Amino acid sequence: MMTPLRIAVIIGSTREGRAGDRVTNWFTEQAARHDDLAVTVVDLTEYDFPASYPAEPTASIRAFVREVGRADAFVVVTPEYNHSFPAPLKQAIDYAYDEWQAKPVGFVSYGCRSTGRYAVDQLRTVFTALHAMTVRDVLGIDLLGGEPTPQCTDELRRDASVLLDQLRWWGLALRDARAARPYVS
Repeated sequence: MMTPLRIAVIIGSTREGRAGDRVTNWFTEQAARHDDLAVTVVDLTEYDFPASYPAEPTASIRAFVREVGRADAFVVVTPEYNHSFPAPLKQAIDYAYDEWQAKPVGFVSYGCRSTGRYAVDQLRTVFTALHAMTVRDVLGIDLLGGEPTPQCTDELRRDASVLLDQLRWWGLALRDARAARPYVS
């Protein structure tokens, strides 16, 4: 039997009252329907990151980098704030480097009147610089239409399924490739 694909679902918002944890819960319920995926939620609020980049990594930075290193693939759950993604997410992404390389990244984005496309566009640029592979399709949610629930639209469930299918394909292909040949940047 094949080892399940390890997916880290990263909650990119640290705001009090955020929708990110509820969106993540709904998405991970969709992912749990796939026996070949092992999903771990990585919530940035659980890490005590320093206000400025330290000369030496802190215990929280090391713990976050270990989580990134363990994963075969990622889903970043991000809001769109002022046509971009949250600063704490950028800070966290920058703490890892080699750990992102040659791994796929998918996006679940949300906003009000926006489905988070500007945040995702900017994140694609960041992850490309880190030698990660971003998947084409995005699960975008307009919160003015309500947060996803078990009774949500077939369209949202279909979009989640497409994102997971693409992430699975790239995750398995790149995991096999990294095992056969270490990635060199």
